[in-house]
Amino acid sequence: MFKLLLIAAPLLACVLAAPPLGSDAVIEKFVSASDENGYGFQYALSDGSHFSEEGQGGNYAHGTFGYISPEGIPFALTYTADATGYHPQSDALPTPPPIPEAILRSIRFIEEHPTPEELADREVRKTQL
Repeated sequence: MFKLLLIAAPLLACVLAAPPLGSDAVIEKFVSASDENGYGFQYALSDGSHFSEEGQGGNYAHGTFGYISPEGIPFALTYTADATGYHPQSDALPTPPPIPEAILRSIRFIEEHPTPEELADREVRKTQL
């Protein structure tokens, strides 16, 4: 009996701590299509959430999604995904700080004064293109 209590108590705690199942949101729009040229789908919920994507399976995709945060702030993101990776764009995404001028000068100096190894590497790259 004690072992059962040891197993059941954490499970009960997880169930009680979990958010309620379901949502008050209702599907307002759902469209899905696919053929030999690719696929596309979109949906929208009554709570302001939306998601759409078009692409070719495993090759390319672009889409957008958005929702209203619990604070009431709209969030939107657009993206592309292809052979070069995943590329999201949104005003809500963090951006890096500007590069300090001293670092930019150092990079320019390195580019203007390549090492012998870099010069040899550039010659090899010319023949590969």
